[in-house]
Amino acid sequence: MEIGLTVGLLVAVVAANGLLSGASADQSIKQLPARRRIGVLAYSDYSRAGDLGNGIAWYATVGVGAAVLSTIVAIMVLSQDPTGSQTAAAVTLLATSVIHMAITARAAPTNISQRRHVGDEQALTQLFNRFERLQTARVLFNLAALGSAIWTLMTTLDAS
Repeated sequence: MEIGLTVGLLVAVVAANGLLSGASADQSIKQLPARRRIGVLAYSDYSRAGDLGNGIAWYATVGVGAAVLSTIVAIMVLSQDPTGSQTAAAVTLLATSVIHMAITARAAPTNISQRRHVGDEQALTQLFNRFERLQTARVLFNLAALGSAIWTLMTTLDAS
């Protein structure tokens, strides 16, 4: 079986969304809850060193890359006379990717704003609580985008 461009790109979309889902789940399941054990000031020190250091380039590359690739490939699938199942899957992929990026557009500045509150435990507690709510929504849409990417790949393979 020859792997066409669309299928190859869909495999890349699944991989990119899988990587992003893993990174997001790590932050939601492991990193953010740790602030309750080590304290918000220590967590903020860690977050500024990691998330706001090398993490900015990492998250921007993986997050924006997955969303842009997902959007382009979903539109590509929709422009190729798709089956009903392909249409449903690609529209879902497109929607979940756009929603994820919209949430990220609020979550990222929230996390970055901790730089203005160094040493202010009360402000950091409120900030990280708000960020955690946004991050929870973001990881759910991230996982939905991953599922949609897999669904789009499967319906495209079925249509081949």
